[in-house]
Amino acid sequence: MPPPLREAAAFGISYRVMEDGDLPFVAALYATTRAEELASTGWPAEMQATFLDQQHRAQHSHYRAAYPHGEWLLIERGGESIGRLYLAEEMGMALLVDISLLPEARGSGLGTAILKDLIAAETRPVELHVERHNRARQLYERLGFREVEEGPVYYRMIRQPPTPA
Repeated sequence: MPPPLREAAAFGISYRVMEDGDLPFVAALYATTRAEELASTGWPAEMQATFLDQQHRAQHSHYRAAYPHGEWLLIERGGESIGRLYLAEEMGMALLVDISLLPEARGSGLGTAILKDLIAAETRPVELHVERHNRARQLYERLGFREVEEGPVYYRMIRQPPTPA
């Protein structure tokens, strides 16, 4: 079940379950998350596109295999897809598998609102993994996530639910 739209409702968004026909959008969205990184490679555009397609296919396949009961949601505004929100459950925790927004939707507070809604709806710890150099790590820390494990590529972060009074 998607998180309720409380703070995120102010952005006029909705969630819907991702379908196979949405894969081209999700692949294009994925490519936007890697654009800055690939710009420094000097690779020709065709090589970048091939690499991004392979990486997206691998990620999609991994997510579906690792979290077969995950919730694969598209974030929409005005009937147009602007992002994705992938959620799962693992070891009694809510797992934020992925949240990504199109570049034009980033930096507006929408991602913060979605995360606040997710956190507010959970009575369990919320876990996520964030790449070492991802600027979103600062947002996660502001929202109460704490690093519990450092891997070669990712930090594992957990936000504990509030302690009952």
